[in-house]
Amino acid sequence: QVQLVESRGGLVQPGGSLRLSCAASERISGLYAMGWYRQAPGKQRELVATITTSGGSTNYADSMKGRFTISRDNVKNTVYLQMNSLKPEDTAVYYCNFRALKYDYWGQGTQVTVSS
Repeated sequence: QVQLVESRGGLVQPGGSLRLSCAASERISGLYAMGWYRQAPGKQRELVATITTSGGSTNYADSMKGRFTISRDNVKNTVYLQMNSLKPEDTAVYYCNFRALKYDYWGQGTQVTVSS
């Protein structure tokens, strides 16, 4: 059973930075995209960013453009999310997602809190 293991989030001051990582426990057959989603209290889960495994094409939610950067290491089966200029409204549980031809895999979620 493939598992996605996310790095620990944490408490960050407004304007600060944080880098998340998410690694798969084994190679996933048919993997074609990786991504990050987030869910704030009382809100639906929303897209943060995605990246394709082939070519590295990226897609960002408008509110994250210019502040967040998604990257991946196909050899290590890992996806990263560099978050800069964090705002209180970025507070949420962040989930990684690996999308394969036959199945979607999700991480356990990691809490990111932006507060002074």
